[in-house]
Amino acid sequence: MSHSVESLELIDTPRSGNAWKVRLLCSYLGLDVRRHPMSIVDGDLNSTDFAEKNPLQQVPVLKTREGEWLAESAAILWYLAKGTHFLPEDAATQGKVVFWLIFEQTQHMVNFSQPRLQIALRKLREVNDPYMVAYRNSGHQALRIMERGLSQTRFLVGASPTIADVALFPYTYMAEEGGYELTSFPHINAWLDRMEALPGFVPLVPA
Repeated sequence: MSHSVESLELIDTPRSGNAWKVRLLCSYLGLDVRRHPMSIVDGDLNSTDFAEKNPLQQVPVLKTREGEWLAESAAILWYLAKGTHFLPEDAATQGKVVFWLIFEQTQHMVNFSQPRLQIALRKLREVNDPYMVAYRNSGHQALRIMERGLSQTRFLVGASPTIADVALFPYTYMAEEGGYELTSFPHINAWLDRMEALPGFVPLVPA
């Protein structure tokens, strides 16, 4: 008995860094994915229909080839990368990828996404706001860990890019929107350039 394969669909919002991760990987891999952009301002994420797809009511959410809705950017990246060079098959390398995915969620993302959200997007706080300074202090520790790793390898897990790089790229790339200064991290800057130079790179918002 054969199972039908459905097309990939992505529910996102235009300026979400987490959604950009998914769009980046899809473009790097040449995957055809149909986008359904939603509006936070219009309350789209609070709708009953969206809550049925993702009870967390967050983006991104991917409709898989099996027809199921999958939430959380790291889970989506893993699903899409399975069987590709962005997710090597050996256990040791996969362990390193998982390390960086957890690092991104626990040590990195909130310290970069919140300053960007509150300073650049919603304009609720100034760069020197004490809460924003506290986020950046923690974020700089994450940057130092990345800088140390990237001083030894071209990409976070080795000589080739993986979903670890895709996961950590967007919010690092947009760090200056939250008041960060990246000039003292040369290896991170070189890595950002390498990620932009990969075939299939797409910006957050198309020009």
